[in-house]
Amino acid sequence: MWFFDALTSGFRSPTDPGRLQLFRIVYGSVLAARFALAFGQGGWKTFAPGSLSLNIAKRRFGPRRGHLLAGVYRPVLILRTAAAGTLAAGLAPRLSLLLVLAGAAMELLYLKSPSAVRFTLLTGACLLVAGDLGHGLRIDHHPSTANTWAQALLVIVTTDLYWNSAFQKLRSRQFRTGLFLAQWMHAYTQLKDQLPYRRQHAIPTIVHRHTGNLTTRDIRLWHLVAVTVIAAEIALPIVLLIPSVTPYAVAAGIGMHTAFTCLKPRQLLTFSGLSVGSYTAFA
Repeated sequence: MWFFDALTSGFRSPTDPGRLQLFRIVYGSVLAARFALAFGQGGWKTFAPGSLSLNIAKRRFGPRRGHLLAGVYRPVLILRTAAAGTLAAGLAPRLSLLLVLAGAAMELLYLKSPSAVRFTLLTGACLLVAGDLGHGLRIDHHPSTANTWAQALLVIVTTDLYWNSAFQKLRSRQFRTGLFLAQWMHAYTQLKDQLPYRRQHAIPTIVHRHTGNLTTRDIRLWHLVAVTVIAAEIALPIVLLIPSVTPYAVAAGIGMHTAFTCLKPRQLLTFSGLSVGSYTAFA
């Protein structure tokens, strides 16, 4: 198994640099989509004069820094979106990556739940320490040690993400029993027609029609789903490293993240896109 060979050799064993180059393309594409979506649903007007977000920024950072954040917000939105596109295209990839990381880090200043931003920064840091990010859309497959450390680091970051997520779910009795998912689906079923923005969710009608009534049967069903998700998050990082079953693990991971993304497409785009994209590092 290449990962353990890399560990025992002090990350001096050769790996396929194309794995990280492919992840660079995925990373740039996912972030370009995320940053582009930030323009919509009022995002462009964040920190507009008299807005709640500007007043919160002033209280948190002081009037001077709050106005500074408001002043750079829109230019950064444009710059980081362009940089994500050039990163995916392989044009000045290291400079583009630095601009993308800086633009993503800005979100830590105003997002209420920046967990996706942290994962973005961690996976971006893995790319930052890679010795060969490639150029353009060409992917090299000649074994070298240039990306061995970065590839192993990306595996560790993704494994920590999955196992930490599984641990938090195991600690939550409400999630383990399926009650949280049942309540969420019930609330969505009741309020879906009153949401301020369309397409915030992509849940198939058959799902919320038959599992959104908060009955004992629904809770038992969501309990099975919860247990399956926890088991999958624990097993996936291990199974992805086993060459004979990697394709099946990838298919299972894609299916799981597709289901996650249906719950909140905009919010989970980054998490699901980068998680699935990181599978390239496990092979």
